[in-house]
Amino acid sequence: MKKLKKLKRIRIHHEGTDTLIISAIVLLALNATLWYGVEWKMLFYVVAPLSVIVWLLLLNFFRCPIRLFGGETEKIVVAPADGKIVCIEEVDEHEYFHDRRLLVSIFMSPLNVHANWYPCDGVVKKVAHQKGRFQAAYLPKSSTENERSMVVIETPDGVEVMARQIAGAMARRIVTYAEPGEDCYIDEHMGFIKFGSRVDVYLPVGTEVNVRLGDKTIGNETVIAQLA
Repeated sequence: MKKLKKLKRIRIHHEGTDTLIISAIVLLALNATLWYGVEWKMLFYVVAPLSVIVWLLLLNFFRCPIRLFGGETEKIVVAPADGKIVCIEEVDEHEYFHDRRLLVSIFMSPLNVHANWYPCDGVVKKVAHQKGRFQAAYLPKSSTENERSMVVIETPDGVEVMARQIAGAMARRIVTYAEPGEDCYIDEHMGFIKFGSRVDVYLPVGTEVNVRLGDKTIGNETVIAQLA
């Protein structure tokens, strides 16, 4: 019974619908061609299971668990993504704040859920997309050199928090749902990044961090920081 309830809380993200349908058609056509158009059937028996594996990997990538944060959200910053903490340090942020900020970075592997959640409650102040390179997302320079999308949120207490979606070596599309001026809340989707990538969160210096390097995060569940 518990397993059934858990399954009901997992769905496929709408960003993956077209990809899954098109890939299924292409793979079915490929295998049909090998079965009916090629005399050497051994090729079909090799390609068919590989096709199933590829499609199941795509299905796994586009899964989207339904999650609700269970606690109080005041002054709380939750992980905007599933993944691994790869950076916690003070840095100079030059694109919006132009001052020192505390950076917490989450690296998302291709096996992680790639839906992104808002890290805190507030109002969206700024949304900007910046073209760039597609280096490995776990590299520190990917934060400023890779293609990325910035979302700045002002909390009810007037604190500004930035979430930056960063494309990786495999990622080729960043989707951001945030619009300037709209209210945003923990539990809501901020966007989606297709394939391996990274999400950076910029916080005021002195913010209490609740995670350590190497920790695994669960999007919209793991509390990564508490604002002063």
